[in-house]
Amino acid sequence: MKMADHPAAEALLARSHRLGADPRNTNYAGGNTSAKGTATDPVTGGDVELMWVKGSGGDLGTLTGAGLAVLRLDRLRALTDVYPGVDREDEMVAAFDYCLHGKGGAAPSIDTAMHGLVEAPHVDHLHPDSGIALACAADGEELTAECFGDTVVWVPWRRPGFQLGLDIAAVKEANPRAVGCVLGGHGITAWGDTSEECERNSLHIIRTAERFLAERGRPEPFGPVLDGYEPLPGAERRERAAALAPYVRAVASQDRPQVGHFDDSEAVLDFLARAEHPRLAALGTSCPDHFLRTKVRPLVLDLPPSVPADEAVARLEELHAAYREEYAAYYAAHATPDSPAMRGADPAIVLIPGVGMFSFGKDKQTARVAGEFYVNAINVMRGAESVSTYAPIEEAEKFRIEYWALEEAKLRRMPEPKPLATRVALVTGAGSGIGKAIARRLAAEGACVVVADLNGDSAAAVAEELGGPDRAVAVRADVTSEEQVEEAFRAAVLAFGGVDLVVNNAGISISKPLLETSAKDWDLQHDIMARGSFLVSREAARVMIAQELGGDIVYIASKNAVFAGPDNIAYSAAKADQAHQVRLLAAELGGHGIRVNGVNPDGVVRGSGIFAGGWGAQRAATYGIEEEKLGEFYAQRTLLKREVLPEHVANAVFALTGGDLTHTTGLHVPVDAGVAAAFLR
Repeated sequence: MKMADHPAAEALLARSHRLGADPRNTNYAGGNTSAKGTATDPVTGGDVELMWVKGSGGDLGTLTGAGLAVLRLDRLRALTDVYPGVDREDEMVAAFDYCLHGKGGAAPSIDTAMHGLVEAPHVDHLHPDSGIALACAADGEELTAECFGDTVVWVPWRRPGFQLGLDIAAVKEANPRAVGCVLGGHGITAWGDTSEECERNSLHIIRTAERFLAERGRPEPFGPVLDGYEPLPGAERRERAAALAPYVRAVASQDRPQVGHFDDSEAVLDFLARAEHPRLAALGTSCPDHFLRTKVRPLVLDLPPSVPADEAVARLEELHAAYREEYAAYYAAHATPDSPAMRGADPAIVLIPGVGMFSFGKDKQTARVAGEFYVNAINVMRGAESVSTYAPIEEAEKFRIEYWALEEAKLRRMPEPKPLATRVALVTGAGSGIGKAIARRLAAEGACVVVADLNGDSAAAVAEELGGPDRAVAVRADVTSEEQVEEAFRAAVLAFGGVDLVVNNAGISISKPLLETSAKDWDLQHDIMARGSFLVSREAARVMIAQELGGDIVYIASKNAVFAGPDNIAYSAAKADQAHQVRLLAAELGGHGIRVNGVNPDGVVRGSGIFAGGWGAQRAATYGIEEEKLGEFYAQRTLLKREVLPEHVANAVFALTGGDLTHTTGLHVPVDAGVAAAFLR
């Protein structure tokens, strides 16, 4: 029997899923749960006492058997005999490996001792907003006693580790009526004789604290609304956020590029409208899970939303310079000779009164979760201020956790980022064919992708295929419309913070001899490909220049951009226009670090929206072949005799943007299997 199939482990997983499904109980990836039980030792055939506990990383709501660490309780408890004291308690984490039972499973977390040393078959350690509000109140110990009597005991702040496990074990032994404890500055721990009792005790602590704060708390704990700091109306607020987003991303990305997330929920907007938000934001977050994700404190714009955007941007730059100086001073004040190097001095959270919150991380999920944690912190501040005064742990303690050697080791175990990690791509015509293949490739290489297409349903299907909102979002965009192109970029910067890589792929083809080509045929193709590419590139340049991160613009042109053939005057002229836009914009935008290149495909039939729309049948009739043979026919006209697929065009886009061609701009790459007449001269 697999260890995860043991009844104790199965009950533990079910309990974890229920607790983790409700954000009132714990934050994402926050807290851990455990169960103890007896199994058969495969070596001796006798019984062995084991503990199943959520391992390092992972999330309670989605925990699987592979996310559990399984340890022998006799060996874990024996560690108390060799514990060298709190000054060397980090050494105990490595000792947990010698307590593991069998192969596989997750790495034991720093909280393993809390679960193993507490004499209870089932233990939950959680980070509910209501519990942390009591834990971070100035008189949290007295409030805990008032709220729970002697059934929940206060444990003063101690950094997570072996000593905290000993502390909680001693508290439980000394307080036989207690069902759990509030950990100062941290969260809660509960226990029970059965899995059901443990869960019941956890929920009792959380819900009782919620009721206590609601009934005992004073109204408006954040103070009155500041005149002029009220939230902007919805549409105006989103427009303002989109206008500021690239500049905010520049603030968060000075040390290294970051992906962004925007939140204008009621909790955020109300907090930023109130008189006490500057004081509270300056105090920073408290729960270790919070400030590890959000940094020690946010950057807060100290201007009302009515100021002109350029004034807000200028002030953000001033505040950013001060923030970096303050963070460097924080590091210098607390670092020791063996501290890890400073990881960067940019904010992870930027708060804009009347507009909302921007949060940042190495990918969209990390950025989104950082924002969720700051909302947790706002809820904690509200609860603490309603019954007392918010009093987070001291900065020296925050530093000890932020620059903890164990945390540094965890970061070093992270896999190497993919080539396009932190980059945000917008691809037009990405609902099918070449555009879809490009979107797939960019996402596979780590980019966040905005799937733009005239067909909104097709765009949505591709975005879902790529992984949904943390990886890709869909926008319906007619590239001939200035308004729709602008809206597509607004959606992009609100989804991911900005845009770094744009692919002008949207296109259409109507093949006719000159005398049969109408002005409408000409205008339609030039509107989509020449005008559309111009509009998209113009908006891309606005965002990229504001971000100060450089960028890539790629045009999917055509062999026809350089090859003169019959019956294609409108299409080929529009493609030639695109090809020269590449050269013109490469010359103009290079000073901003923006590279502009092109790809010239030919004969891409399979999966092509253009060919499927009737052009394939028309071309096949012209050549006197079956339509399904058109790709093979085109291949035989090439030097390599190979059919060109959408994926081959996507490969060229990645080659131009993936990091190896950093000094290349103004280039056109043929992807046509070799057409001598289209060689670039």
